[in-house]
Amino acid sequence: MKIAIGSDHAGYELKKEILHLLASQQIEFLDFGAFSIESVDYPDYGIKVAEAVAAGEFDLGILVCGSGIGMSIVANKVPGIRAALCIDAYCARFSREHNNANILVLGGRVVSKDTALDIVKTWLSTDYPGEQRHARRIEKISEIEKRFNRGGA
Repeated sequence: MKIAIGSDHAGYELKKEILHLLASQQIEFLDFGAFSIESVDYPDYGIKVAEAVAAGEFDLGILVCGSGIGMSIVANKVPGIRAALCIDAYCARFSREHNNANILVLGGRVVSKDTALDIVKTWLSTDYPGEQRHARRIEKISEIEKRFNRGGA
């Protein structure tokens, strides 16, 4: 499994904790930045991770900003991305099982370190079973995406 990970300045400290977790579990990853707590613009990092996952260069992605909302909005603009902002392990599990989320988004100012690490562990250990009812719903999401992306931007 290869993970693309990124944050803005508000998510930087939590991202460092997640990087330690990934390394301890010997999960391959690439950090797309930010690389300090110096103020940056979250879209610059969210788009890098989302494009890399959408292109198939990485299996999954993780994004962290202050609330998680901005990164979610950015990532979900990229066709093929299903980014899920999760606040607990329950949301993490169902975002994978039911929605086949390919990017996990966390709010560094919203969840504690321990909760965030539990979310990441749960999300990474949960597979999408591909059940017909969920596959049908994901296909409907893809059709909506195609309808609004015709002709490009």
